[in-house]
Amino acid sequence: MNTFTFSPLLGWAVGGTIALVMLVLAIVEVVRHTFGDAGDETMLACVRRMLICLTVGAMALGPSMVVSTTSRAVNNTDVVMAVDVTGSMAVKDATYGSAELTTRLQAAKQAVNDVTKAYADSSFAAVRFGASGTLDVPLTPDAAAIRNWAATLAPEATSVSSGSSLDAPLDQLITTLKDIRTAHPDDAIVLYVITDGEQTSAQSRRTFSTLRHYINDAIVVGVGSTQGGRIPLIKDGVSSDSSSGSSSDSSDSSDSSNSKDSDTQQWVTDPDTKQPGVSKMDETTLKNLADELGGSVVTLSATNTMANGRSAEASKKWSVGTTAKQRTRTNPVVWPLAAVALVLIAWEMGSMIATSRRLL
Repeated sequence: MNTFTFSPLLGWAVGGTIALVMLVLAIVEVVRHTFGDAGDETMLACVRRMLICLTVGAMALGPSMVVSTTSRAVNNTDVVMAVDVTGSMAVKDATYGSAELTTRLQAAKQAVNDVTKAYADSSFAAVRFGASGTLDVPLTPDAAAIRNWAATLAPEATSVSSGSSLDAPLDQLITTLKDIRTAHPDDAIVLYVITDGEQTSAQSRRTFSTLRHYINDAIVVGVGSTQGGRIPLIKDGVSSDSSSGSSSDSSDSSDSSNSKDSDTQQWVTDPDTKQPGVSKMDETTLKNLADELGGSVVTLSATNTMANGRSAEASKKWSVGTTAKQRTRTNPVVWPLAAVALVLIAWEMGSMIATSRRLL
């Protein structure tokens, strides 16, 4: 709906002053012609000069039309996934949607695939962290690129590992999330941290609470079991799948070939006991991470996957949406008055020239 209003281009202080001065001049002109010594000024000249003052004063007040418009704002969702690739992620004590045991990293890969399917029409970014955090895939709407990235993930070699430190991706996440928030201030940002929660580094872990400023929601995804399993020794250049087949002590192999593989498998040794080290999912650390991020914990299991439960609810909550917003725009309508003023001024100038010629 369109409505008429006044909106001085120079502000009400300046515009109002100009309009008041022009009104006073118009009144003075009428009073002078009626009661004063107007000389040879005609009534038509008086009216013309009064109209010039009133027209200029009206222009100073900025007559305008207020136009109402409705715009639609698309609120996108940006999903950032940080996946743990430390050596403990090669332990085969995880389940995902079935009772079959798999490595923690393999369960993480399936989780990534389900997350990309749950957030249709969203954008994704992928961070891998082990000894340090790395942004492997910048923000992209290509969900297939994220799934391909997940398929190539492998646990880092034992030779480069210096103990699990869960704050390894923190610096990279701060940079990534800040950049996304700056570039897309209206988007909803959801962070997924997929890890077993194991913290073996001697240094104290930094808090993740600094990320709260940039995200709308966070889900910490726990993989593995509280019973744990032995950590396979991963050589440089060896894929995780090559050593994942016999990396658990939680199931006995009755097959002779499996027994042979188990005999040849090398394990990470605990320096204190000189025995193969056992890695367990740390539920307490996972809950602490979720509290710091202001989010929740999802523990993957035979019945709990990213396609159901808390993650599925979050994907619906932060799905892409369109919001209608009512906006108003003020359009100045000064040109009709300017045209009238131009005609009156030209008339006045013509009259003055004609009068001056008669006096010569």
